[in-house]
Amino acid sequence: MADFKQQLKALLGEAEIYKSQGLVDEARAKYKTAAELIRSKPNIKNRDGLLDAIRAKIGQLQKQQIDADQVVQSPKLSPKAQNLIKNLFIATDEEHPDDAALQAAIMMAKIGQFESAITEFNKLIQKDRLRVAAAKHILQCHLAKSSEREAIEQYRRWIEDGGFPPRQLETVRQYLEEILQQKGIKRRLPSPKIETEDKADQIPEPETESETEEDFIDITSIAISFEGGPHKGKTVEFDVNFQSGNMLSLIISKNEADVLEGLDDGMKLNDIQFFSPIAIFSGAGVVVSKTQIKSGPKQGDYCLDIRITST
Repeated sequence: MADFKQQLKALLGEAEIYKSQGLVDEARAKYKTAAELIRSKPNIKNRDGLLDAIRAKIGQLQKQQIDADQVVQSPKLSPKAQNLIKNLFIATDEEHPDDAALQAAIMMAKIGQFESAITEFNKLIQKDRLRVAAAKHILQCHLAKSSEREAIEQYRRWIEDGGFPPRQLETVRQYLEEILQQKGIKRRLPSPKIETEDKADQIPEPETESETEEDFIDITSIAISFEGGPHKGKTVEFDVNFQSGNMLSLIISKNEADVLEGLDDGMKLNDIQFFSPIAIFSGAGVVVSKTQIKSGPKQGDYCLDIRITST
């Protein structure tokens, strides 16, 4: 029952986030999924009341759809919406508030709110366990805004500040160089000065359970071979804009939206090539969601979420 409550809270929370950003279709889909979840549990208390409340929420979206067509969305994420996102992830992972904060920041980035996301990622730079992940996401936010220069300048600032452990910063440098190279930008970035250490100091500390669970090879791009639909027989390569474990988020330009035809929620992708800084390997995945960004610098573009299911 606890899992049911947590899953329902997450679905309704995501629906409210989408609703607050004018993502009416996405909000409606989350409410419908929540309703299906409730219907699958015939013995829960106040089942009919919950379903009535969700039907009312879906009905309210009709008016919001009309208003959204008439009003240009604000490019900024309101403090209320930011708190809603943070509270959602904290509520679903109360035991790991820092991990929840990371997921909340990724959510902000995925709906095009890059400046708000960068602010939250910068807070996590202070956390040793999440520092590298937060730094990579900050760079991806700059790159998603088509600002390679700002990504490079951000890296240089980390070197100059001196507060970023050199070995962690070297990992970030290799990551950024790989992404820039894939974009056709050959840039040799300055390496952080790593002091020579005694052999005893070079023995790595054992990973904690949470670190092992979160560890997943960086994926910088993927190539999907379509087995059906309008693109059957074609292979299309996509940059990976954000990653959280085995979840990949791709931002697709509205000018290239035709490539998304046939990539519907739940669709299994059996032939994917994954490109990382250290290897190329094949695997499979599933489309989790396809969302149009309704505000911010990427307004009109799409965010495609793919979960890796096997490698």
